[in-house]
Amino acid sequence: MLEYLAIIITAIFVNNIVFSQFLGICPFLGVSSKLTNAVGMGIAVMVVTVISTLVTSLLQNLVLVPLEMEYMQTILFILVIAALVQMLEIIMKKVSPGLYVALGVFLPLITTNCAVLGVAIMVTQKGMSLGESVVYAFATAVGFMMALAIFAGIREQLELADVPRPMRGVPVALITAGILAMAFMGFAGIG
Repeated sequence: MLEYLAIIITAIFVNNIVFSQFLGICPFLGVSSKLTNAVGMGIAVMVVTVISTLVTSLLQNLVLVPLEMEYMQTILFILVIAALVQMLEIIMKKVSPGLYVALGVFLPLITTNCAVLGVAIMVTQKGMSLGESVVYAFATAVGFMMALAIFAGIREQLELADVPRPMRGVPVALITAGILAMAFMGFAGIG
């Protein structure tokens, strides 16, 4: 039980997928202008990450390793993630059309979100069990969503602030992301 708690704390804070491993930066910068969009994207990434990690772990251990086809890992994992994103897109279009429209082009970009693929590959490289893999995927996705939400909240506040004209938009967003990354480095002593 303690090892699962350690996996959760480490994945969310110490090795945050955005701030420490610098994966998933495209949606981090692209969707984080509004908090509602950031949370919606975070939930979508969470669902895809957990399910794809579960499926890819099973495929790795039950198909690729026994058949000695580990070299097919990346291609197979990308196909699984792409299929899951397509299913999520269809479901979201029916269930939550507003969120579907708000996410726009970023929903299909989950297919190429390196954070999702990175988690699937990391759990196989670390030799995690199926349970550890799912917990790690969930915690990493929570860390991703937390990073998006924090950044979106700050960006919404920056819209109200008197930022010098040359620093508005992307420049101040990148500076803010850098400061957040440095702040998360403070958690490094926990792990």
